[in-house]
Amino acid sequence: MTITFNSVPSALRVPFMAVEIDNSRAQQGPALLAYRVLLMGQKTASGSATADTLHRVTSADEVVPLAGRGSQLHRMALAYFTNNRFTETYIGVLADNGSGVAATGTLTVTGPATADGTLSLYIGGNLVSVGVSSGDTATEVAAAIVAALSTDLPVTAAVGGVGSEHIITVTAKNKGTAGNDIDVRLNYQDGEATPTGIAVAIVAMASGATNPTLTSLIAAMGDTWFHVIAHPYTDATSLSAIEAEMADRFGPMRMIDGVAITSALGSASTLGTLGDTRNSPHSIIVSQPGSDPIVPPVEFAAGVVGAVALAANADPARPLQTLQVKGVLPPADADLFTLQERNLLLYDGIGTTSVASGGVVALERLVTTYQTNAAGSADTSYLDLTTMLTLLYLRYSFRTRIQTRYPRHKLAADGTRVGSGQAVITPKIGKAEAVLWFREMEELGLVENFEQFKTDLVVERNATNVNRLDFLLPPDLINQFITGGVKLQFLL
Repeated sequence: MTITFNSVPSALRVPFMAVEIDNSRAQQGPALLAYRVLLMGQKTASGSATADTLHRVTSADEVVPLAGRGSQLHRMALAYFTNNRFTETYIGVLADNGSGVAATGTLTVTGPATADGTLSLYIGGNLVSVGVSSGDTATEVAAAIVAALSTDLPVTAAVGGVGSEHIITVTAKNKGTAGNDIDVRLNYQDGEATPTGIAVAIVAMASGATNPTLTSLIAAMGDTWFHVIAHPYTDATSLSAIEAEMADRFGPMRMIDGVAITSALGSASTLGTLGDTRNSPHSIIVSQPGSDPIVPPVEFAAGVVGAVALAANADPARPLQTLQVKGVLPPADADLFTLQERNLLLYDGIGTTSVASGGVVALERLVTTYQTNAAGSADTSYLDLTTMLTLLYLRYSFRTRIQTRYPRHKLAADGTRVGSGQAVITPKIGKAEAVLWFREMEELGLVENFEQFKTDLVVERNATNVNRLDFLLPPDLINQFITGGVKLQFLL
């Protein structure tokens, strides 16, 4: 008998027709990889979830009892699910650092109103409309503002004591530096105006300090594979912890690689300086289209992750430019980065976005912070996010193909005369599988240059371990149509 069976015994004498089912060749096309997303952020005291735990969620509403309404995680979930309701999603729950400080800001109202109108206040990009009647005092308007604030907002607000009833103190619901980036402004949209007689002096959110330590939450992630992670942090300690974990997951002994995405605000110079301090192929810091964005970076990062995870799971190599980030208000025109500034940011390891017609915020180019190799030389090998996502899928698909088709096979040298149907793999068979795999990836538009791949492909038995088959796979990754050059040479 030459055919290898997994379950049918060879010493069966009783008349019987045993039929075993073998699914090792059932899947004819490329391997299917369903993405899993992690939103990493802070809860409030009202959230029931234990700190440093992970929970699967399918909507922002499910995050409320776990992390608290208006918490950092709730706000991230609102932004994420606006852009993606199909990818498997988890939240990674963090508690505020006990030594942390919540950011605060103030609104000082003066009056009285001399005409009816509507006060249009924006907190973190959320409109708070407050009706004002002629004759309303500053104290009455301040009280009306506080009463109009939604519990979904990332802040609480209260008026001051005796003699300062017209002063509102706004406090971030979570401690840490992210609260400093909660924008507070008046009259964002055209046609909005402060009622006559009323003035509101705004002191921006500030003084938030000390983010949570990520060590325990990272440990809680274990070996669960998260392909795209959103997180709120750009401080060096947090970024280093996340980068180290993502690098370890990328290694050949774990192979649960992914990318971590966050966002930051500031001038082009400030963002460029931040990018130049990092150098990780697994970390993406994406800027908003301008230097003074209205949407908090933590929420913007979550929205970007939603859009990226949905698009990249369908095709990891397809460029992301023009992909809309829904639910995001663009910065004012005067605050938008110029083409030159965005180009410099891309050289500093900062991803860029743009504003299309109708005020639509869209991705422009997402790059990793990886800029130099171990020798300190400029290196573009891991420049684009699409490169990392394509490599993620290529490794998974090849590994899945070999493990599925050759799960319990023997290894023999080429030319060994084994019977037909034997569970044996040889270097020649392994090479044929690699070639077929490449053709599948080529059809998916992930690789190119078949002749080069076939020429450079090496499959051989390991020189010191007779039970090991080694593959050298040299795929030429497909490129993206990012820029074009046209010379319009006209005649008269």
